[in-house]
Amino acid sequence: MGKIVLVGANHAGTAAANTILDNYPDEELVIIDRNSNISYLGCGTALWVGRQINGTEGLFYCSQDVFKQKHAKVYMETEVSSIDFAGKKVHAQTKCGEQIVEGYDKLILATGSLPIIPKISGLELENVDVVKLFQDGEKINQALDDESIRNVAVVGAGYIGVEIAEAVRRRGKNAMLFEAQDTSLSGYYDPWFTQDMDKVLADNGIDLHFGEIVKELKGEGKVSSLVTDKGEYAAELVILAIGFVPNNNLAKGSLELFSNGAILVDKHQQTSMKDVYAVGDCATVYSNALRAPSYIALATNAVRSGIVAAHNVCGTALESIGVQGSNGISIYGYHMVSTGLNLKAAEKAGMEVLYTDYEDLQKPAFIDDNHRVKIRIIYEKSTRRIVGTQIASYEDIAMGIHMFSLAIEEGVTIDKLKLLDIFFLPHFNQPYNYITMAALGAE
Repeated sequence: MGKIVLVGANHAGTAAANTILDNYPDEELVIIDRNSNISYLGCGTALWVGRQINGTEGLFYCSQDVFKQKHAKVYMETEVSSIDFAGKKVHAQTKCGEQIVEGYDKLILATGSLPIIPKISGLELENVDVVKLFQDGEKINQALDDESIRNVAVVGAGYIGVEIAEAVRRRGKNAMLFEAQDTSLSGYYDPWFTQDMDKVLADNGIDLHFGEIVKELKGEGKVSSLVTDKGEYAAELVILAIGFVPNNNLAKGSLELFSNGAILVDKHQQTSMKDVYAVGDCATVYSNALRAPSYIALATNAVRSGIVAAHNVCGTALESIGVQGSNGISIYGYHMVSTGLNLKAAEKAGMEVLYTDYEDLQKPAFIDDNHRVKIRIIYEKSTRRIVGTQIASYEDIAMGIHMFSLAIEEGVTIDKLKLLDIFFLPHFNQPYNYITMAALGAE
């Protein structure tokens, strides 16, 4: 029996805590988190703000009470100020100002990520918000109830920015989406896909400002306009959704870091220091597409890393099997899913790849309820192993990406798919399925 201190209790931390408490009841667990709530599903913020779901109750799946019932010691709204790694002590301060010191045998860092804040003037103005915590969603939701707020600028057209722009538009506001790249979602998808999403956004009344860099926010007390390198726009609410960086404040100077500042971990989630583990958005993952450490901040990755770390900390050796970064988005009914690398990511990694595209109806043409599907499969030129896939349609094609996630993990080649046993029934698909046809079209 040992003492484990867990710093941070959102997705990765919650997974680690429950794994320890449910499987290793003899371990002493101390949980420290600076927030007032845990386990908030931030991916639901846009659904709630956009009135696509009836409230926030279902967006929390765990609580400090659950941890306490399982006999953990829990400090909420408590900020860790420093860690004495040599002396194995965590120093923190509670909301009331009480100084606490907790010694540990094993330490798990689950400090998450922080929103990227641009270096521009006007950030201190009222109605300039980020999207991360439950409290951020509450602020934005409340602001959209204000009838004097008519023009809303969303900065950043990644997943969260695109989803929030849709939510703002669903609330009847003038939604403007600003992005330095020339298309939306460029981190996950190639232009062949993102240009379709851009059209979906524009067709639903979202004002797109791609290839524009925000320079300044203006206003007196409250924000009233946003200035870019191409113009000035009235905006009574500005939502920053530029992305996230790993929160490595407690690790800097003590633990080995990845190129982007994430805490470098092995497949057991152990850091460069014995008895210290890191999980979730503050740490690296092992990319099976790259076959190297990478950084992919997704809740799914966070949960898996928390489970792996918990078992290792408690003496059960368990290796991560790596990740593909599988993800998806659905905007006004248009679904896009991807896994592994897109062409830009492959090029950045110095990987020489080929790709095969195919576009067709999901079902035979005689079926009325039917939509077009497009697919791109990316594969390494030398080995022919699949390293990335993107699929998009108004059909629900989401389950298909799981097969490609497994293919990347297992090193399956593009040629293996050419004669894959894919069933046919008109209710579901075509006899010459788009997956098969894309594979057959590969060089």
